Amino acid sequence: MNRKRLKEALLQRKTAEGFVFIIVFLAVFTYIGNIMGLSNMLNTIMNTAHDLLLQTVFYLMGVVVLSGALSRLFIEFGVVRIMEFLFGRLMKPLFGLPGVAVLGAIMPFLSDNPAVLTLAKDQNFSRYFKKYQFVSFINFGTAFGMGLIVLVFMLGKGYAVEPLIGILGAIGGCILSTRFFQKMLIAKDPSYLEAMPVVSEEKKETRTHEEQRAEVLQAKESTFIRFLNALLDGGKNGVELGLAIIPGVIIISTAVFILTFGPGPSGVYDGSPYQGIALLPDLAGRINFIFDWLFGFKHPELVAFPITSLGTVGAALGQVPLFISQGFLDGNAVAVFTAMGISWSGFLSTYSAIFDAIGYRNLTSKAMGIHLASGLIAGVFAHLLYLLYALF
Repeated sequence: MNRKRLKEALLQRKTAEGFVFIIVFLAVFTYIGNIMGLSNMLNTIMNTAHDLLLQTVFYLMGVVVLSGALSRLFIEFGVVRIMEFLFGRLMKPLFGLPGVAVLGAIMPFLSDNPAVLTLAKDQNFSRYFKKYQFVSFINFGTAFGMGLIVLVFMLGKGYAVEPLIGILGAIGGCILSTRFFQKMLIAKDPSYLEAMPVVSEEKKETRTHEEQRAEVLQAKESTFIRFLNALLDGGKNGVELGLAIIPGVIIISTAVFILTFGPGPSGVYDGSPYQGIALLPDLAGRINFIFDWLFGFKHPELVAFPITSLGTVGAALGQVPLFISQGFLDGNAVAVFTAMGISWSGFLSTYSAIFDAIGYRNLTSKAMGIHLASGLIAGVFAHLLYLLYALF
């Protein structure tokens, strides 16, 4: 009987959600269509999506493929291990983490946030951590997602120093968020000071004969073959990541552009791409002194980048060419964009899954709140560092 009531309650909830969705959906498109005209709105949506695909997505895919190949070369020929040796000693004084945690910055920097989960699920890796360090390690690692792609993209737009300033800003925000999260965990429950469980010899995964043979054959491969395989495998992974960012770039960027930009140069809607109702700049303009003070944004339209980065930094990068064509972008904005883009890197779409996978679902909301603040702090740091750089 209780099961029947539960099904009825779920059905009523789904029905209510359906009606609410229809009302909100119609209200949004009626509001936009009333301003732009229904035909112009639909044409703008299609034309913007088409232009984003041709002008932005394929460029981003090229960047991602090249970055993927480069990152695989770094892994194959030991550059990652050298970086671990060089920077591992900074982990404890800066982030309160063991030296091996530097891999949690390098791997997401070369690829994306899910690389943190790959490391965290490895018990032979997690045994170096105490519980509070292990949980904060997720915040630490996801502060560097898609860093290489963002860096290469900004370098390709003609900016050299500004993206590096942005990376320093991201590191500053990461230090504060990681340390604060650790103190919060210890204050909440002293049991977080305990060490992570060590995997026993009986539970260690034994390699099969085929895996051992594959390792021997790989060791015998020539340097040229290893180089070629690393390039091709990394490029293939880049293609997969490039395909994965297409929905975000097209769907989210199209929605953001409609809310960000206004009518055409003549003040008339004609269905051309990148037209919209300019709602975000209007709202941001009312408090633009805050964005100007914190981030140095001279144009309220620039807030579209960090907002989009919360969902996917790939889509946020898709907005940069249009900002350049509009004359909105400057060195300060590039530094802030780099810092906030890397710090957030679409964490809203991955955070809950990562914390659920490592068994700390109850901490998801707190971790997300701290990470959201770290992105804001990273942007402020980048702005201040750029002002300091501009003095010289």
